[in-house]
Amino acid sequence: MDKKPNILFLMSDEHRPDVAGWAGNTVIRTPIMDKLAKDGVVFSNAYTPSPICIPARQCIMSGQLPRTSKCEKFGQDLAPGSMTFARQFALEGYETVVSGKLHHLGTDQMQGWTSRISGDIQVNPYYIGGKAMDHRKHFAEVKWSNAKEITRAGVGRGLCVSHDEYAVQGAKQFIEDFFCNPYYDRDQTQPLLLKVSLLQPHYPYFTSEDKFNYYLNRVDPYLNEEVFDHPFLSQHQVKAGSDVTERDLRRATAAYYGMVETIDSLYGEVLDALTHAGQNLDDWIIVYTSDHGEMLGEHGIWEKQKFFEASARVPLIIRYPRKFPDGGVVEENVNLCDLFATLCDLSDTPVPQELDSRSLVPLMAKNGEAWNNETISQFMGTNLMIKRDHLKYQYYGETMPEVLFDLHRNPEESLNFIDEPEYAQQVVQFRKRRGELGFGPEADPSYQNAGYV
Repeated sequence: MDKKPNILFLMSDEHRPDVAGWAGNTVIRTPIMDKLAKDGVVFSNAYTPSPICIPARQCIMSGQLPRTSKCEKFGQDLAPGSMTFARQFALEGYETVVSGKLHHLGTDQMQGWTSRISGDIQVNPYYIGGKAMDHRKHFAEVKWSNAKEITRAGVGRGLCVSHDEYAVQGAKQFIEDFFCNPYYDRDQTQPLLLKVSLLQPHYPYFTSEDKFNYYLNRVDPYLNEEVFDHPFLSQHQVKAGSDVTERDLRRATAAYYGMVETIDSLYGEVLDALTHAGQNLDDWIIVYTSDHGEMLGEHGIWEKQKFFEASARVPLIIRYPRKFPDGGVVEENVNLCDLFATLCDLSDTPVPQELDSRSLVPLMAKNGEAWNNETISQFMGTNLMIKRDHLKYQYYGETMPEVLFDLHRNPEESLNFIDEPEYAQQVVQFRKRRGELGFGPEADPSYQNAGYV
């Protein structure tokens, strides 16, 4: 029997999909990820299951949407012993190793990983007491305003920098020990799933002086942005001229770009370590993605939480030359929840039941005729996005207006087409699907999952 393929899962935090060389950005320097994209399959319409860190990451791990996994808010974690892709691969004989951020807050800090090297191993005290609550309710609010994040941005070493250097050093040491340790002649037949999970380019926006100087006068920051008129989508705006200056916005944008370049070089160190250890990367399944995007001042908004493209759409590359030597670009709508079933499919691993996860392998093989072209994102237990083809429907509870974007007619996402007669039939279909997903006045009371087969 052939050995199952090794898997390298590279993940960042808060990476906009358009701040990448392979996405056509001519300012950013991302040669390592550009090479992965050139040789791999790029998903140009990949979306997060939730535009905020913790729910997004737990949904990726479990292959389930927030409502299914019961991780709908910041601070909620998967139940102990949940079926994660790490656990499924460990059950199939893989060594499952992670270095870096997982953002588990519950008492099960492993969730299927056989080894955790470094990162955010920290339990919310409420879980110790048997209550799953938003941990921010237990501590004094220490988060700065977005305006202060912007004015403080620039040259420096934020906590994300030291975290990522530590995570990569740990991954490199593990690679050397796993493949080359001269003191123990290891059996090399066990397959490896290695995840390297970085914090950058998550705020605070700090980068090295060299990178800051390079990007400062090259970036094109979002200035004089019109705020979208909506009670939620306009929340937490930062106003140029009153909250911050145009120079502040340029400095923060330059720092963000520098952080993206930094993660690119750090991933290069991991790939070089594997190559140095004698690994042929063409035999590996390599995934790169981020948990969500970053508004970066577009629409006057920073950070995430919104269903705008900059926040909800994410970079996604899967490189596996053994099966897909020609790479390519997939334009269908996909979701990060789909990675669970995809990795199982690529490695001939059984797919558990009751997932909100669909294998992307048919799309990678240019055989997507049966794909339903739907993707879903959820936030805070009330907010829902459903995207089909080029239409993006959003629901924010009964007290806020629904939103419908048409990305063909209005890629800037500045116009709401929800009340336009020509979209009436599509809105009916979206509302029906909304109820099936457990949202709205006609929510299915017996909701269990997204209903994918």
